[in-house]
Amino acid sequence: MAESKRRAVRPGEPEVPSVGGADGVWRIGSYEAARQVLQARGHTTQAGFTSEFVPKGRLKHHPILFSDGAAHDEQRRKVGRFFAPRVVAQRYGPLMEDSAERLVAGAAAAGGGLVEELALLYSVDVTRQVVGLTDSPVEGLAGRLVRFFNQPPFDITKPDLGRTRRQWAAAAVNGLGPVARFYLADVRPAIRARRRRPADDVVSHLIEEGYTDVDILVECVTYATAGMVTTREFIAMALWHLLTDDGLRSAYAAADAPARAAVLEELIRLEPVVGHLYRRVREPLTVDDGERRWRLEPGDLVDLNVRQANVDARAVGADPGSLDPGRCPARGVHAAGLAFGDGAHRCPGQPLALMETDVLLTRLLAARPRLLSEPRVEWDDLVAGYCLRGFRIGLGG
Repeated sequence: MAESKRRAVRPGEPEVPSVGGADGVWRIGSYEAARQVLQARGHTTQAGFTSEFVPKGRLKHHPILFSDGAAHDEQRRKVGRFFAPRVVAQRYGPLMEDSAERLVAGAAAAGGGLVEELALLYSVDVTRQVVGLTDSPVEGLAGRLVRFFNQPPFDITKPDLGRTRRQWAAAAVNGLGPVARFYLADVRPAIRARRRRPADDVVSHLIEEGYTDVDILVECVTYATAGMVTTREFIAMALWHLLTDDGLRSAYAAADAPARAAVLEELIRLEPVVGHLYRRVREPLTVDDGERRWRLEPGDLVDLNVRQANVDARAVGADPGSLDPGRCPARGVHAAGLAFGDGAHRCPGQPLALMETDVLLTRLLAARPRLLSEPRVEWDDLVAGYCLRGFRIGLGG
């Protein structure tokens, strides 16, 4: 078996796919069993991203990330037009290129910089165009989002998220202040501007659908998590692989767009930013991995280990820990594995995230990047995934 190329390995978490349950919590690392849970419409509801602890009484519309059933399907259908591959390429492609060229030129003039800072400004700049948060400077918006995600650790599988009262107090302070500033500085100006002059973006769509200001705020926080924070981390991870693998970097730089997309899909399969997905069982559900069967009961919490599922050899083929853009996964298995989820909650932003990443990476590689300091891998409980920090590169020269 080939040596694993994975960089984000959480200490103490086994990589070998497995299935087990105890005390009402199921941990599923089998690709097939995990996919069955995600595709079981009506049997489960969203439990990840602390969705079960978000007060919904004041919301006229439940956030798209947290809702399920017919309401969720209707929401997905209506916003899907913003993330269709053709729309992404035609409408947002030029925006991505302009933003990438401007930011890389600035970094090159400075001799380089921290990848996490460059990737954050870029991902925020692109996603805010899609969402409609364009009535405030991108630097301020990025800073407010970073402060919002400075949260105490938690564990979804434990009662009360495993937090102490002191940690809950810190979470309130760290979360409510930045959210209030996010609303006042970014969301409210966008709502006011689009009430006067609607645009073809998510905020305008939500206004047309009758969403309240609070509803729109919560949706914007959701899109910030999905479209800005996770893409930032994947850009950094992909660049780390490219800068430390001469063959991969040369092949990527010489490839056409479809071949580069295949590399990125393989990279995010191997290094999924969101490492765990969580569902709450509402109706009895039986799943299997082709060899054994398990019955999940109402009330059970299901922890779907994406990092394990994405290296399940039965699904993705031999040497699942290797980096092979030409691999042939089993029939019905996505090239990116479960990195973008599956079923009703499969991430609609996959085309945007992959094209966005490719546009910045191609500009960075053209600027002759040099690795000055490798990143340290940290972990974020909100997205159950990795963060890369201290990743410094030089450009030009």
